[in-house]
Amino acid sequence: MLDRVALYLQDSHDLRDGLDYVRYAEERGFEAVWQAESRLVRDAIVPMAAYAAVTEKIKVGSGVLNNWTRNVGLLAATFLTLDDLAPDRTILGIGAWWDPLAQNVGITRRKPLLAMRETVEVVRRLLAMERVTFHGEFHHVDGIELDVVHGRREPRNVPIMIGATGPKMMELTGEIADGAVLNYCVEPAYNIQAMELLEKGAKKAGRSVDDIDRPQLIVCSVDHDHDKAIETSKMLLCQYMAQQPHIAKASGVSDDVVAEIQSILGWPATHEQIESAKHFVPDDLVHRITASGTPDEARAKVQEYVDNGATCPILYPVGGDFKLLIDTFATK
Repeated sequence: MLDRVALYLQDSHDLRDGLDYVRYAEERGFEAVWQAESRLVRDAIVPMAAYAAVTEKIKVGSGVLNNWTRNVGLLAATFLTLDDLAPDRTILGIGAWWDPLAQNVGITRRKPLLAMRETVEVVRRLLAMERVTFHGEFHHVDGIELDVVHGRREPRNVPIMIGATGPKMMELTGEIADGAVLNYCVEPAYNIQAMELLEKGAKKAGRSVDDIDRPQLIVCSVDHDHDKAIETSKMLLCQYMAQQPHIAKASGVSDDVVAEIQSILGWPATHEQIESAKHFVPDDLVHRITASGTPDEARAKVQEYVDNGATCPILYPVGGDFKLLIDTFATK
């Protein structure tokens, strides 16, 4: 049994059903729930507020917001508000987003490392209830602070965790963040290099990798029927291989497989296109980069990620019986 485990929710379910899943996860000992925000579908903030309102103990994180589309003042004010709703239970997960989606909405992701560094610094200082003046390349603020008149004025305990994939962002995460949200659709061995990069960055800040929390997203399809679980994961993987090439690259997927899937899927992909494209996802890829299969098989695979450095699996149920997944990994 794992000591720490979390739930990751995307958009494959009715939003109100998500409230039931989160309450059930809390009952079964899950530490946190993380709400996705990547594609142009559900934002993270509205569901996070709903989860916080119907629970008492479970932590609520963004998995992950991007650092391009929200002003730093608004971003800090948003997480101040969430902390008012669920004191000491809110986690700010933030990432550098991805192309081509960012390009398609007019965002030029230049100097992503500097942009992330500036965002984290300003938001952290604001949540510490400082009065902030900052003039960087991406953020310019003059004497701003979180203008709390009615409520708690003390610094807020909101950990900032970066969803890093590339080596340079991983190293930066080790230097400036409270934690790293390790990516999904990677092999457990991916974590070995990630630990080295986090340690390298941590040393710049006078700390070690052990000072950095390392929750990890893990695609998880659990079914008593092994083959059914594998087929469910293929439906998700074919979309991510086509739409998020940075994840495909980190997963070691061949360019030929990605090109074949991209030739079938539109954007957004239809159910019919997904059914057609999923057959190009090899079974061995599913086994390498997801925790899919029977409950015992899924538990064994998740343990591999923990053995390689993940501190808290964030389980992404790609379909099927959500409660079976929660029961499979329950800590109580």
